[in-house]
Amino acid sequence: MIDIDDIPAPQGHLTLKQLASRQETNLHGDIPGGWLVARMDQAAELAAGREARGRTATVAIEAMDFLCPVRVGSMVNIFTRVNEIGHSSIKIDVEVWIHALHERDPDELHKVTEARFVMVALDDNGRIRAVRQDD
Repeated sequence: MIDIDDIPAPQGHLTLKQLASRQETNLHGDIPGGWLVARMDQAAELAAGREARGRTATVAIEAMDFLCPVRVGSMVNIFTRVNEIGHSSIKIDVEVWIHALHERDPDELHKVTEARFVMVALDDNGRIRAVRQDD
């Protein structure tokens, strides 16, 4: 018997949701990893921007392994969770889960990948600033 606690589930908040469409494919008809990384970066920026109350930029992405392919028609769900806030940096854990097209259980999610994004807060001139500014 499977314990409900043993079933993997997304961690964090649903930050970005997008359909993987035919126009996103490479010449072989697959959704490329770079497309997925760009969406993950966008979600990390949204999450970090909320914490920093403004502009942020990616300075590092930690290791990423792809566990399953993303097919055309899959609904891509990107979850983010703030891991650590430093003086000017914010570490965001990003997970990608999909609802695959034509699954028997339409609510079943499959994990695709995860990574930690390191973001820095920027001022209006693009210089690094403190994440928490005194109001």
